[in-house]
Amino acid sequence: MRLQKYMAHAGVASRRKCEEIIEAGRVKINGETVTEQGMKVEESDKVTVDGKLLRLPKTNRYVLLNKPRGVVSTVDDNKGRKTVLDLVPTGKGQRLYPVGRLDMDSSGLLLLTDDGELTQRLLHPKYELEKTYRVTVKGVVDETTAKKLSTGIELSDGMTAPATFKILEHRNAKTRMEVTIHEGRNRQIRRMFEAVGAEVVELERIQMGPLKLGQLGKGEYRPLREKEIRALKSWK
Repeated sequence: MRLQKYMAHAGVASRRKCEEIIEAGRVKINGETVTEQGMKVEESDKVTVDGKLLRLPKTNRYVLLNKPRGVVSTVDDNKGRKTVLDLVPTGKGQRLYPVGRLDMDSSGLLLLTDDGELTQRLLHPKYELEKTYRVTVKGVVDETTAKKLSTGIELSDGMTAPATFKILEHRNAKTRMEVTIHEGRNRQIRRMFEAVGAEVVELERIQMGPLKLGQLGKGEYRPLREKEIRALKSWK
């Protein structure tokens, strides 16, 4: 990164003002005074202005992962099972944390980040972050049952909130559905189907708020785009 840009990112002043500060001989890189514009600065370099060490603001990392089945969505696992963090490499001293969970038998979109403030916001019930799943159920689920599920089902931890249960197709004695909920109860969708006598055989999350899984393959991940980060931070 060029020195004046580094200084601006560190909050010294505008780039033009930083150029004036450099020209005045007030800047040192690794103890050596620098007056030349456009010097390159590495991450390991120590840059000072008037003897004060500059530090760049911490940048958060946001990763969208397509979690495969058989992988647990926790930071670590005392049973030695593969976790989502085994799929996403991190730098030295960096830790990522999943925003919410997908159970081990489920797959699909999972957000990982080190932005604790955003995580708490997205998980707070008042923001009602919608999550959409493709679900395959053993047997035939009819429109009456789908409507019942959408209205709300009594579970051991209370009545579920209204949701969307849309039938996509019936094939080979199974029903494929698209389900959208905004609650975050443990294994909620599986438990809702169990309550009406149906068994989930496949569950994949395809969307969470403004984030969409798209064509990302199983076990693959990508950084969030700037517009996705902005959309998450402004979610209401």
